[in-house]
Amino acid sequence: MALDYRKCAEEIYSHLGGRDNIVQAAHCATRLRLVLADNSKIDKKALEDVEGVKGLFESNGQVQLIIGTGTVNKVYEEFLAVTGMTAATKDDVKAAAAAQQPVWKRALKSVGDVFVPILPAIVASGLMMGVVEALGKAIPSFASTDWYAFLDMVANTAFAFLPVIVAVSAARVFGGNIFLAAVIGLMMVHTGLLNGWNVGSTEAINSFFGIDTGVIPTWNLFGNVSIGSYVLGSISRHGYQGHVIPVMIAVWFMCKIEKWLHKHVPEMIDLFVVPITTVFCTALVTFVVIGPIFATLENYVLKGAQWLVQFPPGAMVMGAIYPATVVMGLHHMYNVIEAGMLSSNGLNTWMPIASAANFAQFGACLAVGLKCKQAKLKTVAVPSSMSAALGITEPAIFGVNFRFMKPFVCGMIGGACGALFGAIAKIGATAYGVTGIPGYLTINNYGLYTVLLLISGGIAFILTWITWKEELPEPTAEEIQKKEASEKKEEPAQNSMKDAAKSDMASRLASKKDEDDMRIYAPINGNAISYEDIPDETFASGVLGAGIGIEPEEGVVYAPYDGEISSTTDTKHAIGITGAGDMELLIHVGVDTVNMKGDGFELFVAEGDKVKKGQKLITFDIEKIKKAGYSPTTAVLLTNSDDYESFEVVKTGKVNVGDEIISV
Repeated sequence: MALDYRKCAEEIYSHLGGRDNIVQAAHCATRLRLVLADNSKIDKKALEDVEGVKGLFESNGQVQLIIGTGTVNKVYEEFLAVTGMTAATKDDVKAAAAAQQPVWKRALKSVGDVFVPILPAIVASGLMMGVVEALGKAIPSFASTDWYAFLDMVANTAFAFLPVIVAVSAARVFGGNIFLAAVIGLMMVHTGLLNGWNVGSTEAINSFFGIDTGVIPTWNLFGNVSIGSYVLGSISRHGYQGHVIPVMIAVWFMCKIEKWLHKHVPEMIDLFVVPITTVFCTALVTFVVIGPIFATLENYVLKGAQWLVQFPPGAMVMGAIYPATVVMGLHHMYNVIEAGMLSSNGLNTWMPIASAANFAQFGACLAVGLKCKQAKLKTVAVPSSMSAALGITEPAIFGVNFRFMKPFVCGMIGGACGALFGAIAKIGATAYGVTGIPGYLTINNYGLYTVLLLISGGIAFILTWITWKEELPEPTAEEIQKKEASEKKEEPAQNSMKDAAKSDMASRLASKKDEDDMRIYAPINGNAISYEDIPDETFASGVLGAGIGIEPEEGVVYAPYDGEISSTTDTKHAIGITGAGDMELLIHVGVDTVNMKGDGFELFVAEGDKVKKGQKLITFDIEKIKKAGYSPTTAVLLTNSDDYESFEVVKTGKVNVGDEIISV
């Protein structure tokens, strides 16, 4: 018997805690996606028992009901009618779910979103830096060789230009032009500025600027106009190597300006006005406002740390807050403390504090890596923890611990305990610049240093293992099958028909494991490029999903796999196709070709049609698109690419229809 869509929608609505509890609703190929004000108000058991609902789970703040291909859209239409809501996209729902989270969680998510894509670069650099520094300390003669100089350059490149990498990634997250962001990042490490790592070194300051005062000169953009002790428009001439938060704030500001300008500047002069205005305003705010704030913070942190480390409770405090100063990019100031200690009494008692803090972050990150079930997270956490063990903690902190917060806090606790022990035991080093395992090369007591590492790393590991719980992604087909097989045994015989329907749904989801079905083939002959190179910011930013662009050689679009047409447009320039494993593919012919209103396009299928791989879907006139002033580059994007653990573009360059281009 056919499903009563209206009844299904009404029953779902009745178990959601009232209209006021429903914030947003949308659907994908198989699921009804809901954002609720309070998830605890829903009746999960009743929702799972609604006829037509084949499963329920919560993911990233959403409540998702599995209904099925070809059915969910009809239930959704009735749901809108019942609730009086307006239609929303899946991205609208994701945004609404994110907005429901506390401000601090949103901030942490932004940091994670920025750092996750760049982790391979900083993990590789972190591991290599640790090894190279250790070799240099262990074999002093090696440190003076060309090989050491070369390896040191290769290893520290990602960290020397970290603001640039962070800026580009942040622009993608905040929706700005990545090339303008790169300019801002490069500006913050410009060679005309004193390297940020040397701001506490009198010798480096005097050498760089050719002075003898040991004070970094300033640019006073508005003369000597002062407000109290502050000189208006004063810029300290130092860079921001090693800083992360200032860069993210600067790029966030840049994106806000750029978006505002795009809305208000006439298109005729947009190309000239927007970039120069955006860069100039961002540079001014970055160096006049953001810079002084963090320069002041550095001074306070340095003075506070110098005072605190004089007694054990203070060392404990610094062991706890050290990772927080890494997050802010203020930790390089501590070299001044270490150098001062070595010059006064030849013993660096700050190094054990830093080692305790760093090794605790190693323990917390390792606990995440060993406890988590997601392969993707494990491949990030374990190498990042190894880098932290060698004294380079940025990959572990930004890629894992700070992103999930609980491991970060557990690491702070472990660092505090280890630092307290180190201060009481009077452990010290005979040099500075290394922590963690390489610290054995400079420490004055191997046994006590080992105990310090075990305390800090062990406490952080145990606390993280106990307190941190992994937020698992949407259930896999196997998990759904196991769950429903169990339910089938327990439920009474009268529900057997419903169980069969659920089992059928699980079987269809299991097609995700069929490698042949989870491939996307070229729908057009032409030159395949990265989606990031598509000449449209919306496509290039990845907000519509990952994939490729194709510069077409002929104006025919063919089906990239067997599937169902999930959407078409009146202007005939774009089409959506649902395939095996709920793949939701968008093929968008040209950039801004919606403005052509269908002129030059012909559509051969309709929404709901079943299509076979290689079937003709659209024809279009390439020359007509170019004459209209638009790019014919065609976006081929998997709009739900974030739903899959693996996504790989397997071919770019010259492609022919039928060539495999994407593997999921």
